[in-house]
Amino acid sequence: MPQEVSVSYQAIKSKVYRLIDTLVVGEKSEVEVQESIRRWWELIHPADRPIAQKYLLIVLGRSGQALDAIEEGLTDATNSDESCKPLESVRFKLIERVVKTNGKATALSQSL
Repeated sequence: MPQEVSVSYQAIKSKVYRLIDTLVVGEKSEVEVQESIRRWWELIHPADRPIAQKYLLIVLGRSGQALDAIEEGLTDATNSDESCKPLESVRFKLIERVVKTNGKATALSQSL
């Protein structure tokens, strides 16, 4: 019997944040996170997928906005601080990640 997966906004947000956390702390690689999300998606009943997609895109969009806010705050904080110049490369990596993430969210919405 297939496992039921909740498609509530809170359940999807929790799933996304748990996956992000496993990547941040090094418990999973990007490939493992991608496989986890594929397996999770397969457990969602096809009739529930449109609402799951809607909530997933909302969570990903808001997460992207949070990354943007963090990056902008970091930029503002480090622009006048000469001792933080090495953070510029980190800042550019964050920008690249946000652009990459936003592109994947768009691709996800078009493919699902």
